[in-house]
Amino acid sequence: MIEIDSAEFAAWQERIDAVWQDRSLSDEERIERIDLLASELGADHPVALFERAGARDSAGREQEAEPLYRAALAAGLDPRRRTRAVIQLASTIRNLGKVDEALALLAAEHDLTRGGALHDEASAFYALALASAGQPNDALAVALTALAPHLELYQRSVTAYAAQLRD
Repeated sequence: MIEIDSAEFAAWQERIDAVWQDRSLSDEERIERIDLLASELGADHPVALFERAGARDSAGREQEAEPLYRAALAAGLDPRRRTRAVIQLASTIRNLGKVDEALALLAAEHDLTRGGALHDEASAFYALALASAGQPNDALAVALTALAPHLELYQRSVTAYAAQLRD
């Protein structure tokens, strides 16, 4: 793994973000550019692995993305990226038919992020996994519970309905 200071890393991340924001790139061009930038950090750098996984996942190449997400998580990511990697890995493996594993990952992440950053995002993908697992009432309850705090009216009612769906 190549050592890089925080200013260099921030500049690197800006270049990665620019690739993601460039809508003119094909999926293959995006993968090539992400891979080239990732190589600057080294093959085993957790953020490089995460970005390479995301590029493949975004291109519909889930089977290539899965081991990269797993490697990024094993290598150690900062808390925000770790949550993103868990969500993205779980979504990927759900699409690959590994619904039970996706559900377990997302249930844990849903609990871990409660009251914190990316909880709504974890809730959304947890609800999708629950629906894929044949648990539509639980999926709807998770989605409504995540939505309720954002409502201008009916927060209490929606929260109560979500609780009824769980019972």
